[in-house]
Amino acid sequence: MSPLSPSPSPSPSLSPALPLEGLAAIVTGAGRGLGRAEALELARLGAAVVVNDYGQPGRDGSGEASATPAEEVAAEIRAAGGTATAHTGDVADHQQARELVELAIAEFGRLDILVNNAGILRDRMVFSMSEGEWDAVIRVHLKGHFNTTRFAAAHWRERAKATGAPVYGRIVNTSSEAFLAGSAGQPNYAAAKGGIVGLTTSTALALAKYGVTANAICPRARTRMTEDVFQDFQQPEEGEAGLDPLAPEHVAPLVGYLASPAAELVNGQLLVVHGGMVAVVERPRVAAKFDSKQDTFTYDELDALLTPHYAKRPTGETFAAAEVLGLKRG
Repeated sequence: MSPLSPSPSPSPSLSPALPLEGLAAIVTGAGRGLGRAEALELARLGAAVVVNDYGQPGRDGSGEASATPAEEVAAEIRAAGGTATAHTGDVADHQQARELVELAIAEFGRLDILVNNAGILRDRMVFSMSEGEWDAVIRVHLKGHFNTTRFAAAHWRERAKATGAPVYGRIVNTSSEAFLAGSAGQPNYAAAKGGIVGLTTSTALALAKYGVTANAICPRARTRMTEDVFQDFQQPEEGEAGLDPLAPEHVAPLVGYLASPAAELVNGQLLVVHGGMVAVVERPRVAAKFDSKQDTFTYDELDALLTPHYAKRPTGETFAAAEVLGLKRG
């Protein structure tokens, strides 16, 4: 039997208290920040969790890899009475991503939930960015999401074909408002996060018949990776009541919900989440349509149609949805 082959497994829990009981999850980049909060939440809801983190100390992916971050979070879950194991491989490496999926199946006898969160930042304006800075961010974010998705999807498809019935599968991918709003100093990051949305919607359509859903979130959180980005955002003073509006714990419950049986009808969606707020993002819609008067357009005809159309549009308006940056809890 292949390491990715199906094995008998119980049905998902219907318990409101532990909706993920009996399920197994992978969370990538779970040694710190958002991934850690998400892994803890999935465990709290009853899932057995593979905590993945390559463990490099630099937010740009620099420094020696370390097993400590993943192992500490796995130990934290076990100390709270949950089930967890650590995986310290690099999800941007195709073979190591395969080994991650195989580990979940070998350790827990199944895989039901994949949360892709691992990422790095190498910010630079497009006219200053090096090839290495571009490649590194695309590799970790976009290729890393693809790698784990590819092997999890193959496992679920094989299970569904073996049983002749849909299986239980949930993918939660991590995009960003940088993609939605067009972050000027992050062309590599914005492109990777936009690519992740495309990967998510494609995966959602490809795997729906097997019982698998795929959704993407755009979280806003104060973590090691974003500490300077949000340094001017107010946070509670020491001793002051209340959770930091940008705490990762605001994001984790949505991940838990999307991973649960309750989210069966949520598929191929994009949601913004932070500070006690969730916004469902509408898919793009056609704003205007023009038809040529002959077989094909001429330059003059396009000039006559498009130039006045854009002259009426607000100056500086692009396809980017900068208004999402103003979303907050009402």
